[in-house]
Amino acid sequence: MVFGWLVFSLITVTTILSQAHTRNYAADNKGFAVVELFTSEGCSSCPPADAVVAKIQKESANEPIYILAFHVDYWNRLGWKDAFSSADYSRRQNQYASWLKTGEIYTPQIVVNGKTAFVGSEEGTLRNAIKASLQKDASAEITLSDIKADGNKVSLNYQTKGNTGNADLLIAVVQKTAQTKVERGENAGHTLSHVQIVRSLQSLTLKSSSGAESIVLPKGVDAKESELIALLQNTSTGAIVGATKAAF
Repeated sequence: MVFGWLVFSLITVTTILSQAHTRNYAADNKGFAVVELFTSEGCSSCPPADAVVAKIQKESANEPIYILAFHVDYWNRLGWKDAFSSADYSRRQNQYASWLKTGEIYTPQIVVNGKTAFVGSEEGTLRNAIKASLQKDASAEITLSDIKADGNKVSLNYQTKGNTGNADLLIAVVQKTAQTKVERGENAGHTLSHVQIVRSLQSLTLKSSSGAESIVLPKGVDAKESELIALLQNTSTGAIVGATKAAF
């Protein structure tokens, strides 16, 4: 009887912990959370961070949580060239070091809503940052509509509301998943799984509260396996004031 009670208690505790771990964020949704992970296939510390954001992505599929994995290029010189890497993403990370006055960049690093940065594998810190962001009213809104892909070009309409002063419109083409067998470098011999890989990031000047724009799909990107994430980012502070996503 005691043994049965102990088993029941352990199952109950495990269930509660599991539910808490995979909780739905709907009750917190006043705002949004943009999670930018700076990572690299050449960095042995990055796979745990990749796994953390994959877990968050799976849990929050229907929530205003937008994950973007930027593969930086400064690890490429150490034996393995990350096919998803770009010098543009390294520059974006350096820009955050300036905006946030951290004076350093590293991988894996996460930035949430352009306002706070920490080690990308710190799951508890990330969950707390997401929760805090969702509980704050968004100061601006962005919507995308009439998205049409024609070859490697995509046309779209956008509409904004709220405080968009000093903000640019950033549109990321995001590949949802990928796997890579790494042959050299710190992760040699491992097959790495990725989610929400940024394949391009285009910055557009807001001409008005609404308008039409076009972007170019990177070579090799399948629109059916990708999505668009749009950000409104203050160019002086780096703060992201609005975000949305849309399918092709």
